[in-house]
Amino acid sequence: MTALAVSTPLAALSLLCGALKVPRSTVHRRRRHGPREKPRRRTPSRALPPAEVQLELAELHSDRFVDSSPAEVVHALLADGRYLASERTMYRILNANGEVKERRNQRRHPEYSRPELMATKPNEVWSWDITRLRTAQKWVYLYLYVVLDIFSRAVVGWMVAEKETAALATRLIEETSAKHDVEPGTLVLHADRGTQMTSKALAQLLADLGIAGSHSRPQVSDDNPFSESQFKTMKYHSSFPGKFANLDDAATFGRTFFAWYNNEHRHSGIAYLTPNEVHEGRGDEVLDHRHEVRRAAFEKNPERYPRGAPRRQTLPTAVYINPPASLPPSSSS
Repeated sequence: MTALAVSTPLAALSLLCGALKVPRSTVHRRRRHGPREKPRRRTPSRALPPAEVQLELAELHSDRFVDSSPAEVVHALLADGRYLASERTMYRILNANGEVKERRNQRRHPEYSRPELMATKPNEVWSWDITRLRTAQKWVYLYLYVVLDIFSRAVVGWMVAEKETAALATRLIEETSAKHDVEPGTLVLHADRGTQMTSKALAQLLADLGIAGSHSRPQVSDDNPFSESQFKTMKYHSSFPGKFANLDDAATFGRTFFAWYNNEHRHSGIAYLTPNEVHEGRGDEVLDHRHEVRRAAFEKNPERYPRGAPRRQTLPTAVYINPPASLPPSSSS
């Protein structure tokens, strides 16, 4: 309406009103008389006097009724032989005081903090998860447990089982930490909030081993990205059968696939090295050799390199789950 308030030729005014979908009569009326003031609502004659309103409010705030709805209050008072006001009147009083909301005691979910984890070398942060594997029998599944090192992307432990239980998860974590000689106080184990991940048995094991636990926020899909990415790599691999005949069939696939994944798969997040090359500390040696080969090719045919000599590739210095907001983009991985 501000654009229409200034003096405008009649033809232009018609076009503006059509574009803004404002009646011309409204524009002319406002030019002559100004905007209409909303009439003040008069207090109904049947409204409760302020003293009774305060009495009602005090009753609703009492220890007896502080967690009760107006309907419960009215009927409880009727049982006592008292009647103060109708249910609707009580709602109006509560609304005037900004108290129309859930007033009963209810369980409130805690506020979960955003997990922020950093790994600068192998065996500092592991991520683990469980995925279902289909079988040839309808509605029957197998369960693949996988523990992944987020710095090297190496699968450090895995297991296939017919059930998804906290006991099996606890056994896998215990055996994997023993296999890699994890020292107490040096490792963080991250997972989502499945019942196996948050079980008391696993929490007790982590406390005994000196491993810190970390969990994703509920209903946040990208708080556990490394495990999700590894499962996608597996299920999109050409050797993945889609369905398995039995537990032995799935275990055979796992032995073949994870050997390929750790020793042959070149991961884009770690300069196209294999996970085991990084996990075993051979990454810089391989990158030096790779650079020497590329340097020799440059010296042989420098005209093929319009941008100059090739640069040596480097590994990320740190890998994050949810990097801090203050972190420069170039430092995150």
